Amino acid sequence: MTDKLIVEKQGNVAVITMNNPPANTWTEESLKGLVQVVKDLNADRDIYSLVLKSDSEKFFSAGADLNLFADGDRSVARDMARYFGEAFETLSQFRGVSIAAINGWSMGGGLEVALACDIRIAEEQAQMALPEAKVGLLPCAGGTQNLTMLVGEGWAKKMILCGERVKAPKALEIGLVEEMVETGKSAERALELAQQVAEQSPTAVAACKQLIQSNRTQHWDQGYILERELFVDLFHSEDQKEGVNAFLKKRAPQWKNR
Repeated sequence: MTDKLIVEKQGNVAVITMNNPPANTWTEESLKGLVQVVKDLNADRDIYSLVLKSDSEKFFSAGADLNLFADGDRSVARDMARYFGEAFETLSQFRGVSIAAINGWSMGGGLEVALACDIRIAEEQAQMALPEAKVGLLPCAGGTQNLTMLVGEGWAKKMILCGERVKAPKALEIGLVEEMVETGKSAERALELAQQVAEQSPTAVAACKQLIQSNRTQHWDQGYILERELFVDLFHSEDQKEGVNAFLKKRAPQWKNR
């Protein structure tokens, strides 16, 4: 674990707070820590969702510390690219729902970690960019791929190739974020949404997320087949029986996540 990430559990929600002042830059320690945190949360069957937020009023995250790359050491570059990739891919594969509460500047790896989440809530003053090309680098933690999937090739090229910085209203318009809220309200709204997840069957949510994200790597036709297979697989779960019977008996379901 690392003190650069603070984990607090609130019912079925885990809140992960980035705690590396002043700008919440990512380090080898915090990236490896994120991998371990998500793995631990995956193993905790009482956790259905997570919220990623910042302890800073100005920054969500400024990404990588460029001092690491100042001397052009390729071995350092290779290692850090691997740490970033492993961390954010692990976050993307979290079995529950991940929500980023973007409350300020979200740059480079700071935007990429938000892109690795399922849902993004941005405060009205937040600004987002992938400015790596301005310093002779490129987004290496999923940015080129995840951004394109969210906003399309045109806006991905505008942000990455032209260095376009996007403010929250425009981010909402182009689909980079799913919701915009007032200043100071992103964590609160993200938590509300995360708590909504507990109303859903966690086994069904995990299966649905797998299906949605499978579209990234396989053809639609394969997704249709997998959809039917996972539907039947849910009938091996206790949650399936609980959900249907709770509805029929007009009571709230008591999920067991199995």
